Amino acid sequence: MRRMRRDDFSRRLMRESQLSVDDLIFPLFVLEGEGQREAVSSMPGIERVSIDQLLREGEQLLELGIPAVALFPVTPAGVKSDDAREAYNPEGLAQRAVRALKENLPELGVITDVALDPFTTHGQDGLIDADGYVLNDETVEVLVKQALSHAEAGADVVAPSDMMDGRIGRIREALEDAGHIHTRILAYSAKYASSFYGPFRDAVGSAANLGGGNKYSYQMDPANSDEALWEVALDLEEGADMVMIKPGMPYLDIVRRVKQEFGAPTYVYQVSGEYAMLMAAAQNGWLDEKAVILESLLGCKRAGADGILTYFAKRVAQWLKQG
Repeated sequence: MRRMRRDDFSRRLMRESQLSVDDLIFPLFVLEGEGQREAVSSMPGIERVSIDQLLREGEQLLELGIPAVALFPVTPAGVKSDDAREAYNPEGLAQRAVRALKENLPELGVITDVALDPFTTHGQDGLIDADGYVLNDETVEVLVKQALSHAEAGADVVAPSDMMDGRIGRIREALEDAGHIHTRILAYSAKYASSFYGPFRDAVGSAANLGGGNKYSYQMDPANSDEALWEVALDLEEGADMVMIKPGMPYLDIVRRVKQEFGAPTYVYQVSGEYAMLMAAAQNGWLDEKAVILESLLGCKRAGADGILTYFAKRVAQWLKQG
């Protein structure tokens, strides 16, 4: 076996998995204001940016060949509410960001997050009852309005990340009825109730609202694998074009099972906690930054992911361009 590993040329000739810029989706946190850039303390190198700075980021990403961005709005506390009505405001931050990108950089794919946690005073992904339980059907009604507002703003892909039952079918139906027949749905079909999301919640400002709460009643139990296949099957049947597994590295077995079972476009989210871990180790000199980042993404590809939503996308694209 070692004969084929001896030289670079033969290793390249038998290499099974490849990582390219075409595999990368870059998540961006969007702020109100102008000329704004705020560092995310728990995610070294990641910033929240205002819409004018978002356009600058978009230009750089296009130059690097990155196909798409995923937008996450940082909602001002003053417009958060129990009913999350800001989520579907046509003049909301996310909607304005989408319009700006599509007007100025139409060739850059724009993916929007469809979930209510950035907009609720309690930090949950949906509407709650008097006992704090997240209501399914009532939440889906708001998610449909949110998805429609994103499509009307020009989003190429809406990505429901809330894990409510039946929302993909309702969103697909609403998009069709409104004439948005080309809007794609990237369903977060297997989103686990993970402990790796902390830095993200800091970045979008929902951590304080959630407080000591949790999302166990709607996000998946990390112990389960068969359940993920059930979830994916339902979302594909309801009209999803693509499916997402989240988080990444601790759930690559799920990526593999989903890709083998369905063969559908399958994506993985290398989440904020994974980013923070690798960056902390690299900054402390414990790991080789470039080597471990590329290895972690190659692992996602080897597991079967067609694309990776990763905070490393920009620097990886730069590395790949350098050769």
